[in-house]
Amino acid sequence: MEKISEKLGQNIKKIRAKNKMSQGDLCRKSGIDRGYMSAVENGKNNITIEALAKIASALSVFPDKLLK
Repeated sequence: MEKISEKLGQNIKKIRAKNKMSQGDLCRKSGIDRGYMSAVENGKNNITIEALAKIASALSVFPDKLLK
C-alpha cells in the first residue's frame, strides 16, 4: 500500500503540471519554502493541515482532492 505522503506528493505534482505551474510558481503562490515543497512532492515530508490548505488554495482545488 502506498504511503499517504507519497500519494499526496504525486497529486500535487500532477495538479501543478495540469495548471502549467513550476514548483517555484507554486512556492511563490503558496508562500511555502521550495526545499520543503520538494520534500513534500517526493513523499519525504508529512505536512501540516495549514500547509495542505495553502497548497490547495494555490492550486485552486479543495484540500481533499490532494489526498485522493
